[in-house]
Amino acid sequence: MRSSLPDFPWDALAPYGDKARAHPGGIIDLSVGTPVDPTPEFIQTALRDASNSPSYPVTAGTPELRTAITAWAKSRLGATGDFDVLPVIGSKELVAWLPTILECKKVLIPEIAYPTYHVGALIAQAHSVPVPISAQSWPSADLAWLNSPSNPTGRVHSLEEIKECIAWSRANDAVLISDECYLEFEHSAAPTSIMALTQGDNKNILALHSLSKRSSMAGYRAAFLIGDSSLIAKIRELRKHAGMMVSLPVQKAMTVALGDDSHVAEQRGRYNARRDALRPALEACGFKIEFSDAGLYIWCTRDEDAWTSVDWLAERGILATPGSFYGEKGKNHIRIAMTVTDAAIKDAVNRLKA
Repeated sequence: MRSSLPDFPWDALAPYGDKARAHPGGIIDLSVGTPVDPTPEFIQTALRDASNSPSYPVTAGTPELRTAITAWAKSRLGATGDFDVLPVIGSKELVAWLPTILECKKVLIPEIAYPTYHVGALIAQAHSVPVPISAQSWPSADLAWLNSPSNPTGRVHSLEEIKECIAWSRANDAVLISDECYLEFEHSAAPTSIMALTQGDNKNILALHSLSKRSSMAGYRAAFLIGDSSLIAKIRELRKHAGMMVSLPVQKAMTVALGDDSHVAEQRGRYNARRDALRPALEACGFKIEFSDAGLYIWCTRDEDAWTSVDWLAERGILATPGSFYGEKGKNHIRIAMTVTDAAIKDAVNRLKA
């Protein structure tokens, strides 16, 4: 099984990182989307206050965290009907292991997609099938991934597109999971959670959320599932046996983070201001911006091989990600992350203008 896994894509980017570091002003790394803005102090305080944690945590989550997630799902996502919640150790591990947990044989992933969707299928020894946005043409499968706002493109699915996916799930009695980790970072389009569109019938429907970006908690590894109670019970049971539990201090920090919206609005403002600064500078250099309506990324192209664009930027000390990392259809695009400081964004703009 291990031999079937693809090479880790970021290794191929290393020489361009070296080239960017050789720039007199140093590297501006706009490739990996890892947050750099400080974790809000009130969240850090909750983690510190819970640091005396000698007992094992529970996989299902503390009652306080479960209540916080449930309340947030109802008020922020518009979730209705019967649903359950489950904290997980960051969203990536759930993405990688869900097809295995659900014993999937065939998994549908977006044509341009976060690579771990495909890797998760491979780990489960399942068949991974890239599909277009419209679910009307999807084949039958055990599991399908929906991602809005999209990583890497920032595309936001319309209500009609999400409803088509739900209809596919019901017609095929298949699991549909919506990766909504960037939902709270709207810009020119407002994303809608799948949980708002099920009309209270959440059978086979899951939504995945993360506090990594919304609350600058990537180092905490804090995420959670919402949706079909019977599915979550199955996932929870396996995770209990495997010892997959979120640490108690992190659960305490998650609880307070979900109870505050102001820090999320501040962070959204930072990312959107960085996008608004970089976009015209990229366009002036001949890049065409596509989608990029929400989330943390600019998706753009100069109608050339992605590595040519990556190399051009590296000469200016700027590191971007080739779109080919996200599928064949991204081979002429690059992804640029907003996860650097305001000063670094300003520096990048000046280098692009030079």
